[in-house]
Amino acid sequence: MNLFSHYFKLGIYHILDLNALDHILFVVALCAVYLLRDWRKILILVLAVTVGHSIGLTLATLQVLRVNRDVIAFLIPLTIAITAFSNLLKPKPTNGKGMQANYLFALLFGLVHGVSFSSYLGPLLRKNAPFFEPLLAFNMGLAAGQLVMVILFLLCASLLVGMLGTNRKEWTLVVSALVLGMSLMMIIDSKFW
Repeated sequence: MNLFSHYFKLGIYHILDLNALDHILFVVALCAVYLLRDWRKILILVLAVTVGHSIGLTLATLQVLRVNRDVIAFLIPLTIAITAFSNLLKPKPTNGKGMQANYLFALLFGLVHGVSFSSYLGPLLRKNAPFFEPLLAFNMGLAAGQLVMVILFLLCASLLVGMLGTNRKEWTLVVSALVLGMSLMMIIDSKFW
């Protein structure tokens, strides 16, 4: 297996791994206000998360950015909680063409999530000089994995909201409240305290 495909698969597994519940919850919180028909907005979200994740991972891998692991372990669920709480305050996406809060959350909080994975991936990438090809492959895999997860989530949302007649606002509130509760438990369990 060549280097590119190895890191591409690693990126996919990173986002789809059920042991990496934090990434799944973050993407679900970001997408909770959308339905499948909002696919353009969702593509921007996935791109923003990937860009943020890439920047954070690159800076941490190059050791330009060094953050205590316990602080990052606290910040990860905090980013999820903020995103889910934002959905509770505004359970529908804006219809305007301006910048949405979720895009900003995706970019900035994706950066934090990227830094978190650098403790594992950073040493592997530094072994490969230059490491930009494996980094690109990993991030492309990450984006592909996110798209798979987002599509599955949005199919469920569209089924419940569109076909079964569940109220869209109630769907968003229930999903966001569940994600918020889970992220608060992760905050409490973090070693930061």
